[in-house]
Amino acid sequence: MKSEKNKYHRIKRWVGRFIVGATLFAIHCSLFTSCSVSYKFNGASIDYSKTKTIQIADFPIRANYVWGPMAPLFNNQLKDTYANHTKLIQVKRNGDLKIEGEITQYNQRNKSVSSEGYSAQVELSMTVNVRFTNNVNHSEDFERSFTATTTYESTQSLNAVQEELVTQMVKELTDQIFNATVANW
Repeated sequence: MKSEKNKYHRIKRWVGRFIVGATLFAIHCSLFTSCSVSYKFNGASIDYSKTKTIQIADFPIRANYVWGPMAPLFNNQLKDTYANHTKLIQVKRNGDLKIEGEITQYNQRNKSVSSEGYSAQVELSMTVNVRFTNNVNHSEDFERSFTATTTYESTQSLNAVQEELVTQMVKELTDQIFNATVANW
């Protein structure tokens, strides 16, 4: 009987210690979570007390080879990137930041040759020229070209893969432009 009582008291003590330990752990975790500084990293390092607006002009196509939906796709993705990753308000004129430019190249070329001497892969590239003006800090102004490339098998027609590949290149280009203009890291 005594051994059962001792066993019962040992289990009761262990359960009591466990409950106290778990409670202390929960309090400890909630204190550190509630007192910590919450910072959502989105790549942008903008002083929102000085920079509040951005003006993004539509980029016209100045390339010799053109795919019709390319410009709207690029322009929408560029505006969406800033809308989704910053608190900047997009304005039509007099923005604290200003992005303008044009799509200057859209090319395809043979990238690799098969053992039979035929093209095995085709490289598709897109280049945009960007003029960035920071009306808050003109030392950050620049004019620069950005290029994205992708490849596809020559057994596929460009018409079959063009939308997907241009979408990929547009995403890469807008990420490059975003990083060059507001990431500063």
